[in-house]
Amino acid sequence: MPGDPRVRTVLGDVEPAELEVCDSHDHLFFASRLLPGQELDDVAAAEAELRAFAAAGGRAVVQWTPFGLNRRTADLVALSAVTGVHVVAATGFHRAEHYPPALVDRVADRLAELFVSDLFEGTPAGDEPDAERTGPRAGLIKVAGAFHVVDRHARWTMVAAAQAHHETGAPIAVHLELGTAAREVADLLCGELAVPPSRVILGHLNRNPDPRVLREVAATGVYLGFDGPSRANHATDWRLTDLLYELVTAGHTAQLLLGGDTTTAAARFSSGGGPGIPYLLTTLRPRLTRALGADAVESMLHRNPARAFAARWRR
Repeated sequence: MPGDPRVRTVLGDVEPAELEVCDSHDHLFFASRLLPGQELDDVAAAEAELRAFAAAGGRAVVQWTPFGLNRRTADLVALSAVTGVHVVAATGFHRAEHYPPALVDRVADRLAELFVSDLFEGTPAGDEPDAERTGPRAGLIKVAGAFHVVDRHARWTMVAAAQAHHETGAPIAVHLELGTAAREVADLLCGELAVPPSRVILGHLNRNPDPRVLREVAATGVYLGFDGPSRANHATDWRLTDLLYELVTAGHTAQLLLGGDTTTAAARFSSGGGPGIPYLLTTLRPRLTRALGADAVESMLHRNPARAFAARWRR
């Protein structure tokens, strides 16, 4: 029988309250064929980023990098140990465009099986599906929607994620392409695929700042992730506080999560000149505290992640 909820970090399962201040969506390592030359692949830079985050009061980072995109989970173990920051690693599968077609074909018939293996047996060395599993266990499943729709690839990954969830209890985190198709994803996962809304986290909702849609999605009971808050080029930062205010006043404070979503080397604080992971605490937290109050921000950075990423692991 499942036990009490635990967060599965790269150093082992911990009590949810131990996460403390948490960046609910970020990347210490990431590499995609869509971002040539901007790989997050520097261990020293990742360590500097974590140390800067810890100096600002951060205690946990959830890495949403899925299978096949340079997770470097063995390095996450060492980084967590040396910095004292809890790190949660992901299994999962991103949009098709991120992968060579041959890799998609190799895992087509066993995606749910691979997710379960990552969650229970450990992650493979080299991030290859058939490599020896010498890394830590993953603590969440990350999949992705398409622009405004759940296309064939997205449905395939979400069906596999739901199967893995039902076998393991793991939370499912979803990249929403430019923040779209949130309701369609929630309806598929929580309706047809019977995943409890409390086990679903929708990301990038700040990129499609429609308050009516967000209230509708919040009414389903899923967690709403607002991440990449320093990306002013997306022309949505100025709406973030207003969106969060609307959701807080509508009674959805307990569903809101905040993350940095650093995906390129240029965006790193420690080495790339960007705002990086610390921005979440050094700039956004005080800004939101002034607008929303300390208790609401405490929920978004501490109490809500403790529930969202905890699971009653089934084995």
